[in-house]
Amino acid sequence: MNDNIRVMISKEEIDRKVRELGEKITADFKGKDLLLIGVLKGSFVFMADLVRAIDLPIMLDFVSAKSYFGTTSSGVVDVKIDTHLDFAGKTIMLVEDILDTGKTLNVLKQMLLTRGAGDVKITAFLDKPARRTVDIKADYSCYTIEDRFVVGYGLDYNEQYRNLDFVGELIL
Repeated sequence: MNDNIRVMISKEEIDRKVRELGEKITADFKGKDLLLIGVLKGSFVFMADLVRAIDLPIMLDFVSAKSYFGTTSSGVVDVKIDTHLDFAGKTIMLVEDILDTGKTLNVLKQMLLTRGAGDVKITAFLDKPARRTVDIKADYSCYTIEDRFVVGYGLDYNEQYRNLDFVGELIL
């Protein structure tokens, strides 16, 4: 199954980085209400590990938004599942697998702010600034990567490879 994947980040490296990020978020948000909203499907593995590494009372929810088909962004963000929690005035942390073009997170951030969120922070497992097409930055991330198409640890190619416990470059 993995003959066409070159390992970039091992399971052990991921575990260490996610724990460190959880500790940083714990320190930065001590005493504050925090709502984490995961962007499905890609963020589910990262978010599960991240919430266990955060030592704070937090609320969780998910949204589903997609702009990729295969290896290409369509440029159109399709929001399929929306949050149902009352987040007026709260700090929201959008949790994403990868900050790539930024279009999806930009649309979601503006949507949440328009609906009354006090603040919206962006947490991305991977940050790929070379592909950015909108002005948005991660407030928190584990890794900054070059412009490569990666899979594993929740990231997919046509719904495959999400279950890998490492991140690798897909060689097509």
